[in-house]
Amino acid sequence: MSELPLLQEQLKRLRLHTMAALLEPTLAKAAKTQPSYSAFLEGLVQEELAAKADRSINARIAKAKFPVVRTLESFDFSWEPDLPVPLIKELARLDFLERAENVVLVGPPGTGKTHLAIALALKACGARQRVLFSYLPHLLDQLVAATADHSLGGRLRDLGKLDLLVVDELGYLPMDAQRASLFFQLVSHRYERGATIITTNKPFDQWGQIFGGDQVMAAAILDRLLHHCHIIVTHGPSYRMKEKLRYAGLETSQEEPVS
Repeated sequence: MSELPLLQEQLKRLRLHTMAALLEPTLAKAAKTQPSYSAFLEGLVQEELAAKADRSINARIAKAKFPVVRTLESFDFSWEPDLPVPLIKELARLDFLERAENVVLVGPPGTGKTHLAIALALKACGARQRVLFSYLPHLLDQLVAATADHSLGGRLRDLGKLDLLVVDELGYLPMDAQRASLFFQLVSHRYERGATIITTNKPFDQWGQIFGGDQVMAAAILDRLLHHCHIIVTHGPSYRMKEKLRYAGLETSQEEPVS
């Protein structure tokens, strides 16, 4: 085997795949520009590090289990002119993760709560934080199953280690007593340990309905969630419904923010 293929094979064995792939074109460029040996090597190493960072972030995004990828840059703030944009931009800096603070997005369906939650969580993945997204019914089903096979303690510990947990769609389905108790345990376990983002269609004074009419349970959960919390209230008609009507040619001619 000649010198170049041998070196490329050795780089691959060291799992330096980007350096192996870029070695030949980088050598060709170096023959013309004649960089120093250290500059040549530094350039290859920087490319490898950048590729590894990208792979790490992509792996975290995959582990987060987002249903879709949404970014703050793609959010139509003109559709929600009353949103606290300075607060959202501050949250995007992710300082709230270090302080284990929560974010609760409250508003009717289709007003951007899940989009904003995913966008903030995506920022956290980009900062190499441990993130998980879950619809609340699915998460509670997992906790019920963990109760049955006696693995609840381990599951709660795993959830407690996350830097950010996103719980979507609180309030759409009422909980029985078991699920309400499990949700309380989850909130208590993460209290002041990790940040949690929750989206809900119910204002706080209606949370008792979510937990089967148990106002005491609702108060205990709210006490822990809201102690260190940022609250974002979304308003207005459903963006999804507006888009559906527009595609169907049924959108009213009344002036609205452009989406």
